Amino acid sequence: MYLKQGCSLLLKAHKPTRPLVLSTNPVPTLNPKPQTEPTQPILEESQVLQRLKHEHQLGLALDYFRSIANSRAFKHTQLTYKAMIEKLGSQCEMDGVQYLMHQMKLEGVSCSEDLFICVVKCHRRAGLAEQALKLFYRIREFGCKPSVRIYNHLLDALLCEDRFRMISPVYGNMKKDGMEPNVYTYNILLKALCKNDRVDGARKLLVEMSRKGCCPDAVSYTTVVSALCRIGKVDEAREVACRFEPDVAVYNALVNGLCKEFRFGEALVLLGEMVDKGLDPNVITYSAIISSLSDVRNVESALAVLAKMFVRGCRPNIHTFTSLLKGYFMEGRVSEALDLWKRMVREGFEPTVVAYSTVTHGLCSIGNMRKAVSVLHEMERKGCSPNVTTYSTLIDGFAKAGNLIGASETWNNMMARGCRPNVIAYTCMVDVLCRKFMFNRAQCLVENMTTEGCPPNTVTFNTLIKGLCEGEEVDWAVMMLNKMREIGCLPNITTYNELLHGLFKVNRFEEAFRLISEMHDKGLKLNLVTYNTILNGFCSTGMTKKAMQVFGNMLRHGTKPDAITYNILIYFYCKQGKIDAAIQIFNSTDRAKEWCPDVIAYSCLLWGICNSVGLDEAMVYLHKMINEGICPNSGTWNVLVQCLFSSLGHLGPIYILSEIIRDG
Repeated sequence: MYLKQGCSLLLKAHKPTRPLVLSTNPVPTLNPKPQTEPTQPILEESQVLQRLKHEHQLGLALDYFRSIANSRAFKHTQLTYKAMIEKLGSQCEMDGVQYLMHQMKLEGVSCSEDLFICVVKCHRRAGLAEQALKLFYRIREFGCKPSVRIYNHLLDALLCEDRFRMISPVYGNMKKDGMEPNVYTYNILLKALCKNDRVDGARKLLVEMSRKGCCPDAVSYTTVVSALCRIGKVDEAREVACRFEPDVAVYNALVNGLCKEFRFGEALVLLGEMVDKGLDPNVITYSAIISSLSDVRNVESALAVLAKMFVRGCRPNIHTFTSLLKGYFMEGRVSEALDLWKRMVREGFEPTVVAYSTVTHGLCSIGNMRKAVSVLHEMERKGCSPNVTTYSTLIDGFAKAGNLIGASETWNNMMARGCRPNVIAYTCMVDVLCRKFMFNRAQCLVENMTTEGCPPNTVTFNTLIKGLCEGEEVDWAVMMLNKMREIGCLPNITTYNELLHGLFKVNRFEEAFRLISEMHDKGLKLNLVTYNTILNGFCSTGMTKKAMQVFGNMLRHGTKPDAITYNILIYFYCKQGKIDAAIQIFNSTDRAKEWCPDVIAYSCLLWGICNSVGLDEAMVYLHKMINEGICPNSGTWNVLVQCLFSSLGHLGPIYILSEIIRDG
């Protein structure tokens, strides 16, 4: 199974410029020759405008525009130039727009404010704000003067491309030209400040607006309130909102901010406040709460909000239902999710790519790849093009199922449809190749990412390093760590955790210890996985003192042990025959309620007791295990049967076997 290589990045293809040769109106000679052909009827401006307006094909419109310009029937005006420029701009034919501006200048047709704004809008649509700015600096050449409206449209074009550094000088020029900014100007500046994470500056600008007699409107306040909520300053956002009569958009921003902080009670209070003030919460308001509740796996509360939504006469949309689908899948309520999906389609809701991707992800998460692929095919049949997220989800699902063929077919399908893989898709494909121990292919794919303009990130390298360590290719994994550093991709704590696991796995303890020292030197904060990996490594080598030092450091630095930590320690003491120490850890943790022993902990302890103490003590803990509702697994029974057969005769095994039969 071969993967299709990604196409190299293509330069943006320039459309061929359309011929736009216009003759300037000729100067009549002193002795004109008599006409031998009938003169063309003189055209009215309204006729030309109507023809240009109703001609949908750009080529035909250009031919008409050129033909009448090269005749004596009509001399183009500001309005006809504007109509033709609008048509060219709608298809981003900017060479044609520039040519017509030059032609106007040659013919002495002055450029009106509306026409120049039209030109700026064309540049904005084409993503060429900087060219619009250069043209603006020559505005007087076209017989037009700067105005507040022109400045506003120019600032807006720069904002759309996040040209924050250019906005301030342009605003400075505006003030130098003696023009007072209006509320639209200020709103653009507020958006620029908020998009550039300068929310404090935006709040100061609100004050400046009021001081200069330009009263902020709903857009002004909504911009600042939304920005404050986005950065987690919801309480400050509410203070700002109290300064004016908030509208639905402001309330939506506040509700969304509260939901992100899981303050659902306060969000519901705001719903009531909206109703009290005569404002009807809309589908965006309700959907924000439903989505957040679904994210925290509280579908029942989300359904209660949906019911409230119906009572208020607000119809849910596809985004509302998509949020509920996500919640159902996260709670493992797959049948209810699929029922909701069928009901959505039956009631006429057209699924979006996000809705399809949500269902695909939910099915992949439970390993139902056949159904997930059928959803993809349904999506394609209904004309909804899958995006890279959809394909990445499927590849990841196939990777977790160890299905290389399915992952490869999905990858090739994605490439065949012209959908470029992103770093997530690449990483998922690296994962499935590593699971099949195809490390050369995985490395080639990582190297190909850079040439395709999609450089690998830390997660990509961590995936490859993990696969190599699982395959005991530790030298190769270390080489990948060095490769990361070479290309400026910084390793994180996960990178070191995977390498530590790999080194301990092949008993290369000295290198593992050097890596731990390197982590300390780099100031990396060890997490729970790191401590467990190191603890397991020390226990494997029988280094009791070192293991206890690691455990002590772990507690001292505020990292709480988990089930894996305690299971490592219990197994370690049982292996050394120190059953009393193992039982002490087992019982003390149980009393402290920090952790409830699981089937692994009981199995380890039973194994140790059977080997070192005897049957009676083992039976005590077996009964305790069953009484606590923890079902022994096959590993537990195997430990007991083997140990008891070897040391306790036949009564014990018979009892154990009867328990196995009863347990099913």
